Amino acid sequence: MIVDDKIILHLAELAKLEFSDVERIEIKKDLEKIFSFMEQLKSVNTDNVEPLIYVNDDVNVVREDIVVHPITKDEALSNAPIHDSDYIKVPKFVTHRS
Repeated sequence: MIVDDKIILHLAELAKLEFSDVERIEIKKDLEKIFSFMEQLKSVNTDNVEPLIYVNDDVNVVREDIVVHPITKDEALSNAPIHDSDYIKVPKFVTHRS
């Protein structure tokens, strides 16, 4: 595949990116390398090769969930600088999005 400025500009538009002239040249070189590598992959004989669905034969190994209460509510509240009978109180804060 021939990589030209038209393709670079189209990809930049799709990705919502802006490139300087120097960046556009570097990206063109990188894409040419990628396409060259893909052409090499096309030449590999894959006859009699089973499709690889999983990288290894491991099954999802998970530990059993165990409910643990390392500290009690009273212990947690005793460490809070400001609290009431049930909750830790924190300063009010508001974020502003522009």
